[in-house]
Amino acid sequence: MQLYKSPELAFHQFLFFLLIVPPVIRVYPESQAQEPGVSASLKCHAEGIPNPKMSWLKNGMAITSKLSKQLLILANGSELHIKSVRYEDTGAYTCIAKNEVGVDEDISSLFIEDSARKTLANILWREEGLSVGSMFYVFSEDGITIIQPTDCEIQRHIKPNEKVFTSYADICPTLEGEVVQSCLWASAVNVRDKYIYVTQPKWNKIMILDIQAQKIIQSLDVDPLPVKLHYDKSHDQIWILSWGDMKKSHPTLQVISEASTGENQQVIGTHLTGMDDYFIPPTNLIINHIRFGFIFNKSKAAVHKIDLETMAHIKTISFGNYCCLPQAMAYTHLGGYFFVQCKANMSIPRIPQLIIDSVTDSVIGPNYDVSGIPYISPDGRYLVSADEESRRIKVQAITVQGKIKLIYDLQTSMHISHLTFQSSFTEANQYYIYASSHLQTDVLFIELSTGKMDLLKNLKDPIRSKDWPWNSFNRIIQDSGLFGQYLLTPAKNSLFIINGRQNKLRCEVSGIKKGNTVVWVGEV
Repeated sequence: MQLYKSPELAFHQFLFFLLIVPPVIRVYPESQAQEPGVSASLKCHAEGIPNPKMSWLKNGMAITSKLSKQLLILANGSELHIKSVRYEDTGAYTCIAKNEVGVDEDISSLFIEDSARKTLANILWREEGLSVGSMFYVFSEDGITIIQPTDCEIQRHIKPNEKVFTSYADICPTLEGEVVQSCLWASAVNVRDKYIYVTQPKWNKIMILDIQAQKIIQSLDVDPLPVKLHYDKSHDQIWILSWGDMKKSHPTLQVISEASTGENQQVIGTHLTGMDDYFIPPTNLIINHIRFGFIFNKSKAAVHKIDLETMAHIKTISFGNYCCLPQAMAYTHLGGYFFVQCKANMSIPRIPQLIIDSVTDSVIGPNYDVSGIPYISPDGRYLVSADEESRRIKVQAITVQGKIKLIYDLQTSMHISHLTFQSSFTEANQYYIYASSHLQTDVLFIELSTGKMDLLKNLKDPIRSKDWPWNSFNRIIQDSGLFGQYLLTPAKNSLFIINGRQNKLRCEVSGIKKGNTVVWVGEV
C-alpha cells in the first residue's frame, strides 16, 4: 500500500527522489580508560540517504577477524566489542560510514592501564564524565532524584527545602494551608547536557538546574500555570506553554532565548495566544536546523504555522474539509510530511490522520484509515500510530522517495499512555518500541523489524490520570539517548528501570511519588 493522493504529492515525491544525503556520524564514547580484563564497547551511529554502511579501523588498519579475534563487530558495524581488554588494545578506533554520495568518520580512543597509573584521560573519563552524565533526573513530590541506571544507584537527592542558589528561597516553597512541603512539576527539558529547565505550575515558575553543579541556580517567573516546555536546538531557545488556569482560559506562549547560557535568563512574551498546544519538529543528525513550528487549538479545524526565529504567525492551514480538530502532530524529513492526529468527536469517533506536505503547506489527504497519536522513529523511517480507543498500533514505513507503506497492524491489550524508540543492538538502522499504559501495569515491547510483541509485566499501577492533568502521558517511558540501553518508567510510588538490551526489568527504585517528569542526561 503506497500513498499517491494528489498531483502535488506526486511532484513532491519526484523531487524527494532526487534527494540523497551523505553520511553524518557520531561515536560514543570519544575516549575511555579501562583496566585489563574488563570488557569495552565502542559505539557508532550513522545516518544518511541511502543508509550508509559502516566499517572500523584500529590505528589506521582495517579490523578483520585476521587482525584480532577478540575484536567483535556487532549490529552491522554499529558496535565494536572487546570481551577482555589487554594493553595492546590501546589505540584510536575509527568508525567509517559510507554511502553512494559521501563518507564520514569519527574516532573513539581506548586506553588500557591499571588502576595504579591513572592518566589524565582516565581521570577525566571516570571522575568528570561519569559524575554528572549518564543519569536519569527524576522530578517528584519529594524533590529531584538523580539515578545512575547501570547500578540502580541514587547519586543525589535534592529535597524540596533546598535553596535556589541566587535567591536562597526553597525550591518548592510551602503554600498557605499546606502541612507537608512537597513539589509539583509538569515538564522538563535538557539543554545541551548543561542545564535542565523544569516547570512548577503551582508557583508559576521555571527552575534552572545546573547539571555540573547539580544545583538549582535560578528561578524564573512565567505566565500562570506553565505546563509544557520544548527546547528548540536550532535557535537555542525554550518555548513555554502556560494555561492561565486549569480551564485553559488564558493560554500563552513565552520564549527563553540563549537557553544554553543558563544565567540571568529573561522570559520573552509572544503575541501568539489562544492555543491548546504547539509542535516543533525535533532535530536529528541529518536535519539540524528547524525553521518553523505549529500551534493549534482543539476547537478550530486548523493549525497555525509560526516562524521560530521571529515568533511571528506565517499562515493558517485549514482542515475544514476534513472535520479535523488537531490533537497531536509528528514530522518526518523523508517526504517532508507532517502527520496530524484529529480529535475524536461524537459524530465521527475515529477520524484518520491528515498529512501536510511541508513544501506546499497543503493538506494532501488522510493517511489511509490510520488514526492514533503519531510517533516518528529517530531516523524518520517509521511512523508508529497508537490508537488508545481500538488498542491498535499501526506501523508504516516511509521510503526515501516519500512513499508510505503499512507494514504492521498490531492488536494489543494496552491503553497506550506513551511510547519511545530504542535503537536495536543487533541490526543497524533498526529500532524497538517500548510503550507504557494509562491504566495497566505492563510495558509493551515491539521489535520493529519483525512486529514481534512481548510484555514486561507487573510494573505496579501508574499515576492516576486525574493526578496528572498536564497531558495524556500519565505514565511516561523515558529512553537514555542515542547510544543508551536503559529506559525508565514511573509508577505511583516508585520507578522502574528497564534494560533495553536484554528486554528485562533492571530494578525498582522505591519511595519516589509521582516521578512522572524525567530527563536523561548523557549520550549513553
